[in-house]
Amino acid sequence: MSDTSPIILWFRRDLRLSDHAALTAACSTARPVIPVFIHDGLVEELGAAPKWRLGLGLAHFADSLREKGSRLILRAGPKALTELQELVKQTGASAVYWTRAYDPASKARDTAIKDALRLDGIDARSFGGHLMFEPWTVETKTGGYYKVYTPFWNAVKGRGVDTPHAAPGKIPAPDDWPASDTLDDWQMGAAMNRGSEVVRDYVQLGEDAAQARLAHFCDEIIANYKSLRDIPAADGTSNLSENLTYGEISPHQCWHAGVRAMEEGKAGAEHFLKELVWREFAYHLMHHTPHILDTSWRKEWEAFPWKKDQRDADIWAWKKGRTGIHFVDAAMRELYVTGTMHNRSRMIVASYLTKHMMTDWRVGQKWFEDCLIDWDPASNAMGWQWTAGSGPDASPYFRVFNPATQLDKFDADGAYVNRWLAEGCENPGRDALAFFDAMPRHWRLAPDDPYPDPIVALDEGRKRALAAYGDRDF
Repeated sequence: MSDTSPIILWFRRDLRLSDHAALTAACSTARPVIPVFIHDGLVEELGAAPKWRLGLGLAHFADSLREKGSRLILRAGPKALTELQELVKQTGASAVYWTRAYDPASKARDTAIKDALRLDGIDARSFGGHLMFEPWTVETKTGGYYKVYTPFWNAVKGRGVDTPHAAPGKIPAPDDWPASDTLDDWQMGAAMNRGSEVVRDYVQLGEDAAQARLAHFCDEIIANYKSLRDIPAADGTSNLSENLTYGEISPHQCWHAGVRAMEEGKAGAEHFLKELVWREFAYHLMHHTPHILDTSWRKEWEAFPWKKDQRDADIWAWKKGRTGIHFVDAAMRELYVTGTMHNRSRMIVASYLTKHMMTDWRVGQKWFEDCLIDWDPASNAMGWQWTAGSGPDASPYFRVFNPATQLDKFDADGAYVNRWLAEGCENPGRDALAFFDAMPRHWRLAPDDPYPDPIVALDEGRKRALAAYGDRDF
């Protein structure tokens, strides 16, 4: 007798219909499929911008499911297992499928859920899809994990990457749907306050928008990607980090588009593939050394005398884009207005905070975790530790980016700074003024405020950092 019981498909950071292994597997059975999202304790802990952006993604994805004759069931509770077990009872489902997550908290949750459901006689299965290469499948010749990017790249660049699956033509629906919360019940954007109205203009939401971004990048930008990607005022990157974060596009789809561009002779395509693998490397490290998320990867850095007090006035000046360093301040304003930041700018603001200001990298990591709509636990942690010097494959401790010379090199005409900084500008533009609409009112900043003097002069900060590093054996 064939099994006609429903399959619960537990969505998390995989809000797409195409190239979705768990969805494809569920639909191939012809059994009813019940898509579910659970607002559990891990969702509740998300920072303001990531949680708000996830809420937007869920609303959009629910519409996509409706177009397929399906729907997204929403449930909330501190423990996802409790909600899944309740849904199993209510629906008679005999299977629960999901796409794997790789951060330590999610892995622990998912492992416990899989064990518990199987004890209940439920077919609990996890599938790949958030990464191209499962972290445990990439090994050195001695069977260990990679600690340096270039050998990691060399190990995977010749591997086959699964061909993306098309979206299912139909998602079989159950005769009766279980009850569902509404997104409004969850208030996922509450912590954004008035900033959500500003940042919303810069969001590219959903699977169709992600595919359009990828197509535009491959058609118009990828040929010059290697040179343009460092120019913060240029349209020189894919901007796909936002969509990859929520699974609105898969890395497999991006990889194969990059390979096609390389076969067409577009010069920047291989560098784009290397950036996709840099993301994989971050997850590889998070899997093998999970302490990278909250502890200096190089243990000797834990004793470094960084500032850590979040109430420090200079740290707040950095958060507000009021350091007196044009490149740093423009980047911090970009972050607050758009929810993202150019990659070159991320390196500059991180270097200034950790080296010139001698501030713990975790202070910056936490601020990004609250403000980035493309926040990713692995990439955020590795990026901060790379710049601070405490991480794997790190920027050497003696590399202290000079924001002034970097600005001369990558923003010679001032287009980036002028776009994002209002103070001192005779006629500030829309983006520069938007910061004052997005920021908390209690910051009490205005476009006609005088531009501040540097809180840490560049030469002074560099000398102080090198002196502190010189007292230690790195």
